[in-house]
Amino acid sequence: MAPKRQSSLPPQTKKPTLPPAPKPGQMSTSQHLHKGEKEHQEAIEHIDEVQNEIDRLNEQASEEILKVEQKYNKLHQPFLQKRSELIAKIPNFWLTLFVNHPQVSALLGEEDEEALHYLTRVEVTEFEDIKSGYRIDFYCDENPYFENKVLSKEFHLNESGDPSSNSTEIKWKSGKDLTKRSSQTQNKASRKRQHEEPESFFTWFTDHSDAGADELGEVIKDDIWPNPLQYYLVPDMDDEEGEGEEDDDDDEKEEGLEDIDEEGDEDEGEEDEDDGEGEEGEEDEGEDD
Repeated sequence: MAPKRQSSLPPQTKKPTLPPAPKPGQMSTSQHLHKGEKEHQEAIEHIDEVQNEIDRLNEQASEEILKVEQKYNKLHQPFLQKRSELIAKIPNFWLTLFVNHPQVSALLGEEDEEALHYLTRVEVTEFEDIKSGYRIDFYCDENPYFENKVLSKEFHLNESGDPSSNSTEIKWKSGKDLTKRSSQTQNKASRKRQHEEPESFFTWFTDHSDAGADELGEVIKDDIWPNPLQYYLVPDMDDEEGEGEEDDDDDEKEEGLEDIDEEGDEDEGEEDEDDGEGEEGEEDEGEDD
């Protein structure tokens, strides 16, 4: 039998499978990604445009708010003047207020309080352009500490937004400069009271190291000045504690009386039992007879 003849044709190779051609109106994957990135970028640009409009409205609102504040600051003036006149009739109003205020009282030493006995009026004045700053004035009677009738401290904010401050130079009388004696006061306090006196309150007028973080100025302007009466009328904590102790004593007395009554009731019950036993004993003797 004759052998089979091998085919002289080369072996057929498998043709590579090509992706189907996109139908009319249908994009390829690369075209789809390109379009997605383009839409993403366009969305970001539109968001930025909308945000610019929001910022523009915010700036406009800020300007309108400042105009309203300036308007009402002028309307406030006659009422603030009237309030100051009434406060002046109350002795040591501002000293009492400062002692009652938790943050300000922490800055007061004994001699500061003595000097502040002569403080008659405190005024906070915002500049015509509210954004540019404000001034705090301390009006004082004749006193043994300094010559000034008014002590002022101003806070400024320039166009670039940098804060600064300046103040009245305190003309201390001979030997009465509390800012120089504060260290001596601290040493005495540490020996006598075992705690340090705070640095003199009046160093605030000479401290311009960080006008943007002047806590005392902000407290006076934003917390005390809007309603000073609330801190003048703070109740005396010592009185409240005394009342609490009296209440506790009364409660203890009442509890003591209740204990006595209970003991009395118990004693009466025991006596009744003894009487009952005595009567039973007499009845038994009668029966025996």
